[in-house]
Amino acid sequence: MASESGKLWGGRFVGAVDPIMEKFNASIAYDQHLWEVDVQGSKAYSRGLEKAGLLTKAEMDQILQGLDKVAEEWAQGTFKLNPNDEDIHTANERRLKVVTDLRLWMRRNCSTLSALLWELIRTMVDRAEAEWDVLFPGYTHLQRAQPIRWSHWILSHAVALTRDSERLLEVQKRINVLPLGSGAIAGNPLGVDRELLRAELNFGSITLNSMDATSERDFVAEFLFWASLCMTHLSRMAEDLILYGTKEFNFVQLSDAYSTGSSLMPQKKNPDSLELIRSKAGRVFGRIHRENMAQALSPDMLATDLAYYLVRKGMPFRQAHEASGKAVFMAETKGVALNQLSLQELQTISPLFSGDVSHVWDYGHSVEQYTALGGTARSSVDWQIGQVRALLRAQQA
Repeated sequence: MASESGKLWGGRFVGAVDPIMEKFNASIAYDQHLWEVDVQGSKAYSRGLEKAGLLTKAEMDQILQGLDKVAEEWAQGTFKLNPNDEDIHTANERRLKVVTDLRLWMRRNCSTLSALLWELIRTMVDRAEAEWDVLFPGYTHLQRAQPIRWSHWILSHAVALTRDSERLLEVQKRINVLPLGSGAIAGNPLGVDRELLRAELNFGSITLNSMDATSERDFVAEFLFWASLCMTHLSRMAEDLILYGTKEFNFVQLSDAYSTGSSLMPQKKNPDSLELIRSKAGRVFGRIHRENMAQALSPDMLATDLAYYLVRKGMPFRQAHEASGKAVFMAETKGVALNQLSLQELQTISPLFSGDVSHVWDYGHSVEQYTALGGTARSSVDWQIGQVRALLRAQQA
């Protein structure tokens, strides 16, 4: 007895599919998000069928009008989904439709992500350029390490995001490959012009093998890796800003527009937006406290500079490092700041210390010595800004 299910593939089956299996097998709850690109792909394929002589011009026009009606109802929220409706596509296997839809949807959203990413990078470079003169402590292991420019910190994150943008472009290239019309296994025997489909949907190229076209989801895995890495970079930046916004640091102040309060403690201003970025993604910059940043600088952060001073006097770095460490120990023992040690006291550590050691205690002098490309000196920060702005111009071209 023939199947009464009405399925396109039902001729080989006897009896209906169990409703539980129908529900388990259905993916419409997810696929419905692809409605717009599905209509787009179906229109292109209808034109391909008409060119192949499988549809008349009148039939194609009728189908295109029907698809326009479907799109209109979807946009208005009036389209009624019926999971029992059968989909019939001449020489267009369902999995090929879905993977084509997925590529179209990802391509469009990757373009949006790319634009947002470059907008964030542009904002960061603008801030770095405007606040180049702000110095503050650079931290390692949550301990003050060396004086750096605030711009240098901003650019450290902006540069990471430029790599994310480059990676996204590579992912987009592999997304932008058309599987539609290839056929599921052996190929498409009905003369559908895949180059026509490619041009209709503005894909960069077509898939090379029909079996691979149906099963390949490399581009999804690549995008997920990209997303996780980009979010890691955003999370790292957000974590720093959360710390810098605490009372203990008080370097930055997050705008009220991106903060919330506490239902119990009236004095609190919670950086919820940054905490969400830390766990998700986003873009927020607030106001910096220049005075607090400057006050956070301390002479002990110049211990490395003291070692460099001795290196410039001809001492090997290993010995200079040890001598600087002895100076730090001497200052701690005496209960004074490192820059309060007298020249005579420093000379008990090394005779290479002389009157010009006073230049070491200048924070501006400290950051300006790092002139190698990529450093925190003004010239290097300007170079970094120029490099990122060049990337921004190339992206806009």
